[in-house]
Amino acid sequence: MEQKKFDINSIIGFVLIGAILMWVMYTNQPTQEEIDAEKAKTEQVEQEKATEAATTESTSSQEQQVDLNDSTALASYKSALGAFGYSAALPAAKGGQTVLENELIKLTIDNKGGEITEALLKDFHTYDSVPVYLVKDGNSSFNLTLQTTDNRTLNTKDLFFEPVLSKNGDTQVLSMRLKTASNNYLEYRYELKPDEFLVDFAIRSQGLNGVLNSAQPVNLKWDQKGIRHSKSIEYENRYTRLTYMHDGSVSKLSPAGEDEESASDLKWISYRLHFFSTILASDNSFKSATMTSEKLFEEESPEAKYTKGYSTTIPLEVQGGELNYNLHWYYGPTDIKVLKKYEDLKFIDSIPFGWGIFGFINKYVFTPLYDFLSSFLPYGIAIIVMTILVRLIMSPVTYKSYLSQAKMKVLRPEITEINEKFKDNPMKRQQETMKLYGKAGVSPMSGCVPALMQLPIFYALFMFFPTAFMLRQKPFLWAEDLSSYDVIAELPFKIPFYGDHVSLFPILASVAIFFYMRMTTGQQQMMQQPTQEGMPDMGSMMKWMIYISPLMMLFFFNNYASGLSLYYFVSNLITIVIMLVIKNYIIDEDKIHAQIQENKKKPKKENRFQKRMREMMEQAETQQKQGKK
Repeated sequence: MEQKKFDINSIIGFVLIGAILMWVMYTNQPTQEEIDAEKAKTEQVEQEKATEAATTESTSSQEQQVDLNDSTALASYKSALGAFGYSAALPAAKGGQTVLENELIKLTIDNKGGEITEALLKDFHTYDSVPVYLVKDGNSSFNLTLQTTDNRTLNTKDLFFEPVLSKNGDTQVLSMRLKTASNNYLEYRYELKPDEFLVDFAIRSQGLNGVLNSAQPVNLKWDQKGIRHSKSIEYENRYTRLTYMHDGSVSKLSPAGEDEESASDLKWISYRLHFFSTILASDNSFKSATMTSEKLFEEESPEAKYTKGYSTTIPLEVQGGELNYNLHWYYGPTDIKVLKKYEDLKFIDSIPFGWGIFGFINKYVFTPLYDFLSSFLPYGIAIIVMTILVRLIMSPVTYKSYLSQAKMKVLRPEITEINEKFKDNPMKRQQETMKLYGKAGVSPMSGCVPALMQLPIFYALFMFFPTAFMLRQKPFLWAEDLSSYDVIAELPFKIPFYGDHVSLFPILASVAIFFYMRMTTGQQQMMQQPTQEGMPDMGSMMKWMIYISPLMMLFFFNNYASGLSLYYFVSNLITIVIMLVIKNYIIDEDKIHAQIQENKKKPKKENRFQKRMREMMEQAETQQKQGKK
């Protein structure tokens, strides 16, 4: 059998063929640039397919929480942005939070919605030592509703903004941008300066001309629930109110909470709590806004968390296809010392001083006076000193009132004589009584005028003590907080209109009012004319008022600021002392009687009013006689 031989030529042929194949494969290998281009092309095709598939459900995807780790949810989110001109080449915005903070406040801004989700006031605490938050746990919402040119609706609260934090000198600047391209975006810009409660806030857009529908306004909607900070939510709710400045004046929604108003030319809108406010202001005023307020609790309860719910809708005009609004956020105390720093924004007018003359007295007299006294005196002592000063200033009015009562007391025997003489002729009795007053130089109204003059003081102080921020959480004697009620005993049950506790300052004030009423009512009964037939017995009514007034004081002020009850207690004590001094050391009834007799001898010229009254009474008497005939 023939033996096979190893063919060297075949081996060489196979080696040459292999080498040729390797050379061909090496020369046809793609470069790194070609590999990257092909990879990018493949990814773009896949992304376009995912975006196209999610377009039909873009509206529903806007309403859902976006999980950035879920590729399907992220594709839907990008689809929603696609309606806003979103470029797929941009990096995806992510969830997260950014903090702006200075010595006074700490603000937390969420990437989702670009809104403030926490606002902490560092220097203040609630009645139970919890830090004061104005925004926390989802109690506030800020949203812009955008209409696109292809008739789609987007809500910024559902979209993610890209934060960039920087500094401009000492000012912290946070830019939150909702990008549609690298240079096209909707921006929220926050600027916080040192030692400020005010945050400059701008809303503006760039490169959205042709994307935003200029024919439709962008609706700004701001909702917030007032967080409870005081031990009595009912008392706190009395001074929790939505106020706003429009057309140069301040208006308010109902204190009950159930109200809705629309206004134009608004400078600012304030969501005021008892002692703290969240205010949204504009440099150029909002053209219009609709505001609502509602009560959020049923009754006094330790579990009640919120006082009132506020909502405001403001249409923002799209000018030239873009948004550009310079606004301000204020998160801070409703304190005149702080708010007067912002005179250009007129925040000080958001403090409830009262209306008209009452507010003027409160703002320009009592507030500066008490601020001065409390700068070097304990807060309770400052109230006592201010009360003494007020009563001393008003003592001439008290003197005139008591002098009028003394004159009427001296004339009482003569008035009784006239009443007996003309008891069957009421018209003649009235004429003779007026003649006696004229001759004696006595006016029955002179005792009423001083009392009316004290009403503005009374009401101004009634508004001052419950709303004076400087009294907040300031103790005095047994009262832990002069801006709230004091408690000496807790009741195991609730008494209607009184409460579930006993306050001592209202009790002391009620006792002082009782003795004051006894003194003044006794004087009024001595000067009172005998009761005419068919007329109510004023003497009996006055006797009842001695007991009714202190009782009303006891019930009404049991839940009011202890500083107010302290003022009324001290004020009535001082008034009693002043009246005793006037009665025993200043007024001499014998001299008054002699002076009245001298006045009777002097010819008395009638003024126009007296002459007119006399003619009217004579004419009425003539008509009465003709009627009898």
